[in-house]
Order: sequence, then C-alpha cells, then structure tokens
Amino acid sequence: MRLRPILLRTIILLMLAVAGAHFKGAAAFAQEPQASAAAQAPLADTPLDQATKEIDKAKVQLTALQDGVKQNAEDDDALVGLATKADELSRAVITISVNLRPRFDQIKNRLTEIGDPPKDGQPPEAGIVTQERNALASERAQINAVTGDAENLSITVTKLVNEITEMRRRLFADTLLRRTEISVSVLDDAASAFVHEASEFTQALSSWAAFVWKFKRFPLFAAIFLSLASALILLSGSYRLFGAYLRRDEAVENPSYIGRLSIAFWSTLIRTLALSVLLVTSFFFLNSFNVLRPDIAPVIGALFGAIGLVYFVGRFVNAIFAPNEPRWRLVHLSNLGARSIGYCLLAMAVVNALDYLFGTVGETMGSPLVLTVVRSLIAALIIGLILISVSFGKPMLAKNGDPDAPGRHWPRGMAIILRVVGAGLILTALTGYVGLARFVATQLIVTGAVVVTMYIGLLSGKAISRQESFGDTFFARFLTRRFKLGPVAIDQAGLLVGLAIYAVALLVGIPLILLLWGFHVQDLQILAYRLFTEVRLGGISISLLGICTGILLFAGVYLLTRWLQRWLDGNVMARSHVDLGVRNSVKTGIGYLGVGIAAIIGVSAAGIDLSSFALVASALSVGIGFGLQNIVSNFVSGLILLVERPFKVGDHVVSGTAEGIVKRISVRATEIETFRKQSIIVPNSELINGLVGNWTHRNRIGRSEIPVSVSYNADPQQVMDILLELTAKIPLVMRNPEPHVEFLRFGPYSLDFELRFFLADMGDGMTVRNNLRIEILRRFKAEGIEIPLPQSDLTIHRDAPPVLANAVKEQTDGRDDPKNKPIEEDERPVRQLRGRTADGSLKS
Repeated sequence: MRLRPILLRTIILLMLAVAGAHFKGAAAFAQEPQASAAAQAPLADTPLDQATKEIDKAKVQLTALQDGVKQNAEDDDALVGLATKADELSRAVITISVNLRPRFDQIKNRLTEIGDPPKDGQPPEAGIVTQERNALASERAQINAVTGDAENLSITVTKLVNEITEMRRRLFADTLLRRTEISVSVLDDAASAFVHEASEFTQALSSWAAFVWKFKRFPLFAAIFLSLASALILLSGSYRLFGAYLRRDEAVENPSYIGRLSIAFWSTLIRTLALSVLLVTSFFFLNSFNVLRPDIAPVIGALFGAIGLVYFVGRFVNAIFAPNEPRWRLVHLSNLGARSIGYCLLAMAVVNALDYLFGTVGETMGSPLVLTVVRSLIAALIIGLILISVSFGKPMLAKNGDPDAPGRHWPRGMAIILRVVGAGLILTALTGYVGLARFVATQLIVTGAVVVTMYIGLLSGKAISRQESFGDTFFARFLTRRFKLGPVAIDQAGLLVGLAIYAVALLVGIPLILLLWGFHVQDLQILAYRLFTEVRLGGISISLLGICTGILLFAGVYLLTRWLQRWLDGNVMARSHVDLGVRNSVKTGIGYLGVGIAAIIGVSAAGIDLSSFALVASALSVGIGFGLQNIVSNFVSGLILLVERPFKVGDHVVSGTAEGIVKRISVRATEIETFRKQSIIVPNSELINGLVGNWTHRNRIGRSEIPVSVSYNADPQQVMDILLELTAKIPLVMRNPEPHVEFLRFGPYSLDFELRFFLADMGDGMTVRNNLRIEILRRFKAEGIEIPLPQSDLTIHRDAPPVLANAVKEQTDGRDDPKNKPIEEDERPVRQLRGRTADGSLKS
C-alpha cells in the first residue's frame, strides 16, 4: 500500500524534469536565432563616429571649393557663390566641435572621479577601474584628434574665405582701373557695332513680340494683372496707413518742418517701393509663365531697373526741391534754381539708366567691348558737363526770401566741388579709365539720392521724437481717438515712432548703398547671419539673435509668473479665505522664483558664457562683498520675514519711531503706512535686529482705554456705573472679557478713572472711543458731574522781592474789574486763583 504513493510521486517528478528540460531547450533554441540576429545587426554610430564621418565629408567639400576657386578666379558671381558655400562649411565644422564638447566634459569629469592610477608601493586597484580609465583615456584622445582635425579644417576654410575676398577685391579694382585707348578708330568701330547691334536687337524684339502675342497672350495679361494687383495692394495699404504723409495738403499755407520732412521721406519711400513691387512682380510672373525668352529676359530686367531708377530720382527731386510748391521745399532755393537742379539730376539719372540698359542689351546681343567703352564714355562726358554747367547757375534763395526773385550764386566751396567733380569725370573718361568714370557717375546719382533720402528719414525721426512734437501729427490724433491716450502716452509713442523711422531709414538705406558699391545679395546675407548669430568682442562671442531670443523668453516667463500670481491670489487663495499676509507671502515668493527662473532661461537662451567673466568676478568679489553686505543682509532678512512671518501685510506695527499698517514686504525693505498716510520704507535688517511691536500678530483683538477725571464732589460709584452702562450699549465692545472701570488715583484736583474694554478689531478703536466720549460728556452734564480743569495756588508773601512785587502790581493795575484792586497790608497772605468748572462757570 505504501509503494503506490511513492511510485506515483516518482513518476510525477520524472515528468516535471522532462518538461523542464524540454522548455529549457526550446528557450535556448528560441534565443539562438535572436543572438545571431543581434550579432548580424550593425551597431549604431556613436557621436565620435558621426563626427569622424562629417570631418571626412567636410574635407571632400573643402577640396571641391578650392578647385572651384582656381577655376573661377575671374568670375565675381561664381566667387560669391563659393564664398557662401565656404561660410556654410565653416559653420558646419564648428558645429562638429561643439557637438563633441559635452561628451568630452563627461569623460573629463569621470576621469577626475576615478583619480590617477596607483603609484609604486600603493595597493593595486580593481581591474574594472583600470579598464574604464583606459577606455575613457582612449576615447578622450580620439575626441582630441577629431577636434584638432576640425580646428585645422576651420582654419583652412577661413583662409579660403579670405582668399576669395581678396580675389573679389582685386577683380573690382582691376575692373575700375582698366584703361582703354580712346581714338577716332575706336569711335568708328563703336558706331559700326552700334548699327549692327541695333539691327539684331530690333529683329529679336519683334520676333519675341510676335511670338508672345500669338502664343502667350493670356499668360502675358495674367502676369500684368497679378503684378498690378500686388502693387495696388501695397499702395492702397500704404495710403490707408500713411495717407497723410503721401500727399501735400494744398490748404496748408505754412507747413511745419516736421510735416515737410515726413511727406518728403514717406512719399519717396512708399511710392518707390510700390513701383519696385510692380516691376519685380511683373518680371517674376512673366518669367514664371514662360513669357520671356532667355535672350529677352535680361533686357526686360534692365528696362525695369532703369524705370525704377528714373522714378526714384524723380520722386526724390520732387520731395526735396518741390519745384512748383515752394512752401513745401526743404532747401533754401529759388523756384528757378529748384527747377534747374531738379532737371539736371533727372537728366543724369536718365543718362545712367540708358547706359545701364544699353549695356545689358550689348551683353545679351554679344556686342564687342569697344561699344561698351564708348557708351560709358559718352555717359561720363554728359554727366560731367551737366555738373560743370550747374556750378555756374544761381539757384540760392534771394536775400529777401522771395522764391520768385532771381537767385544768388552757389557758395564758393560748393561751386568749386561741382566743377572739380565734373572736370574729373571728363578727364578720367578721356584718359581711358572709362569704367572708373562710369562707376563714379552712377554713384553720384544713385548713392547720393539714397543717402539724402536716408538722411531725411533720420531728420524726420528726430523731429517726431522731439518732446511735444508728435502730438500734432495725424497718426497721434488717430491714437488719441482710438485708444484714449493722454499727452504723456502720446509723447512716449512719438519716441517709439521716431526710433521706428530710424530703423526703417537705416535698414532700407544701408543695404541699398552696399549693393550699389559692389556687394552681392549673398554678401549681405552672410553679413546679416554673422551679425545676428556671432559677434566677437575680444574673446567673448555674442549672438544678437540669441540675446533677442533670451529677452523674449525672459519676458514670456515673467508674464506667465505674473499671471500665475494673479490666478492663485484671485482664485485659489481668495476662495479658500486664506489670510491676507499668507497670500502676500505666497505671491512674493512665486514672483521672485519666477523672475529667477526667467533670468536663468533668458541667459541660457542668449548663449552667454558666464565663465568668461569668472576672472573679473573673482577679482572684484572682495570689493563687491563689502559693498553689497547691507543689501545681502536686507535680502536674507526679507526672506526670513516672508517665511517666519512675525508680521504680515495689514498688521498694525510699531518699530522705533514708525507706527502704522504694513502695506508691502519685499526682500529688501518693508513699507509701513502711518495713519497720516505717510509711507515709511524700513530696511528688513532693522526689523529683524530691532524691537517690533505688533498689535495684530495673533489676532485683531485689542484693549482700548478712555481716561476720565471728575471733581471731588462726584460719587465714584455713580461714575463707574455710568461708564459701564454707556459701554454696554456699544455693540462693538466685547462682553468677554467684560469691560470694567479702574479707579486710578486721587488727583491733585480730580478723581481719576479709566474705562477699559476690549474690541474684536483694533481698527474700530477710534470710532468707538469718540462715540463713548461724546456720550460720557452728555451723560455727565445731565447728571451734574463736573469734569474739572487743573488748578494751582499762588502764594504772595509781604516780604517778597521787589521784582515779584512789581510784577504783581503791573498785573493788577489798570483793570476794570473791581476785584483786581491793589493788595492792602491787612489782606490775607494767600490768594487762591480762580478755575473754571465743567459747565464753564468761574470757580474760586
């Protein structure tokens, strides 16, 4: 019978062992393909491996850039593109080093934690520590090698960028100073080439016009419509915003200087931008709709550019000189002088525009170089002659100020400058330096117009930002009506508007001038990128974009903190009926915490490395410590007050000579408002180190006293009963503890009592005491209880000193009262002075 259970148990154990072996083998079989798959899967690249690959790729790109620079040494446009690529490569290489910096710092910190290997005679360390140190040291060496390659590559790229810049500068100088022989044969060749070029261009233009009219009629009209719509949208929006500054009001007889400046600047800028949008969008849509052929597109672009140049100079002349409206003129010129100078400037603009247009046509048609030289020669000669002829005019306003009167000659210095410049252009062109003469002639017109317009904008900003000047403008009146702003707010808005005009004038004018002087758009992009991303001041790198981002983030976190303060105070704590002092402490703590977090986020986003200032901070730490010890003491004391809360906002405190209600507790000082509404700022350290009385520390219950004095004829018990009876009628007086009257003393002329009672709120003490005093006085009069005034006795001796006797005699002589008679010898030696009783009657 016993064998059966033992046998059954043995069989079960054998079955479990077989099943376990089966499952173990299955698990091993299942893990084997996974392990093999894991072995076959490629490992992810580490940051070091990625950096190595990026360095190799950058080296290949650098080699390609170097080859491109050698092949395009004479092509300025190609060099501009190569410079842009080199700048991007330089930033990418710097990024490689920056990305490896966190891992390098981790390795450095870990090696510091592990420490140096044991020296001879010291106990050996664990093998795992040695392996980790060796692995970290090897990885650090690899990072140093990669970082070194990146630095060398960055230096090479920087040298390449400098080389490209030098090559472009040399090309620009060679182009300007290239000399061409001027002779009769050159003029004959240029005339023949011009006739041939005109014939070819006429044929090309007519064939293109016929093709467009036959096959591209709808795209042509669509492009024109879209471009006109874009320009009209800009122009209509500008008129809505700046309409008052785009038109001259004929009804204004004596416009102000700021009005003339504003209309001159905005009318020139807005209308020129509107035409520029029309021309640019027209070219864009015509080219996008395949209306322009490759041989016609450059010519149309040059035509649009010439139109824009002439229009800009025309608007500039009309804004500055106002030939037909002398009261809007910005310069002191006569009417004839304004018109003559305006026409001369417009003529020079037309000459430059035609020279540019014909030059583009010649490049498109493949005309010979001699035609370009002669064309530039003619343009330079015409502009030089115009300048010389203008110098002999009489444009200055007459002495009587009449603009219709004949004018006066130029100032001697100005006339000499015009003649020298004009003669210099002619001489430069005739000696063969046609490129230089053409460049100077172009800059005289275009750059001069841009500079003067920008200067007018700066003057307009200065005039608008002047105190009490912005309020007379249309925009200020609109702001006043729309937002109900006062004079101070309008004056501050004028300052902001003036700064905005400064920004518009500089941001529009400076890029235009740089483009006119040989810079490319890519150059401006690189310059702007470097300006906003990396500005180096010695060894400190500052990012303007990062600083702006940091300021925005700081402002955002600060506003979020203020919103959180208001939300907690107005919703959570107000609904929970939290004490006012607790609410103030929580608000203040959240405010300082939020400002601290906002400052940390802003500084981090700005990318400012505070370690750069470590040396200066360490040198000034001692002086700063002594200088700021009081501030630090007040700061710590403020934190103690906010946490410990010996008093809170709304408490009635007494500190030294200050007594009043606590209005505000900050980390530096506490504001106490006296009962005369005077605010006293007490440093927190004085409140921590000095004695401070708090009438409302635990609660607002407080005792109030009213001293009462009655004559000796009054019944003391009756007085006490009356005082308690009157006190019992006041609802604000607490019944527990109950009021009581203290019989204080027998005074020299009165019986002195003091009514003592408790109030639930100390703030009601003044009202209750005033009402009680009135009732006490009324009741005492009704009961015949007198409240005496102080009394004193005057003793006069017969043998008094002469001075005292004479003084008494002077007081008693000459009075109408018969009682004031001279003192007789038989009179009593002591006279009692009269007092006045509570009802106002005299008392001996």
